[in-house]
Amino acid sequence: MDYTIQTSVTGDFDDVVDTTITALEDEGFGVLCDIDIQATLDEKLGEEFRQYRILGACNPPLAYEGLTEEIELGALLPCNVIVYESDDGDVVVSAVDAHRLVGITDNDALDSIGTEVTERFERVLAAVTEELGSASEA
Repeated sequence: MDYTIQTSVTGDFDDVVDTTITALEDEGFGVLCDIDIQATLDEKLGEEFRQYRILGACNPPLAYEGLTEEIELGALLPCNVIVYESDDGDVVVSAVDAHRLVGITDNDALDSIGTEVTERFERVLAAVTEELGSASEA
């Protein structure tokens, strides 16, 4: 089951994260949290892990609209975007498919919000690819 949309790019990991955050901002999202999984696993478990960041993205007007319709929607927020090193050395940017995510609520009134967020995330991924180049083009 596909529950994310993604792109794979070449470039410096931190540059990809910065480009992703900028593209999110351009689509009206703020990053509420930035979790560095590599650092967390090293600190908490002493385990090495690839570079991996979870960006908790929120578009306040869309979140407000969704929460007004479905108060329990907060359990699914913020929408996560992940950036990680792939096994072949590229950097993957992957966003939750918000349309599928809100589909679990069985609330048809949220469909348009899920579609809107997914379309914005698709534009974010396109912007990252345009800025950095697709890994398949390298």
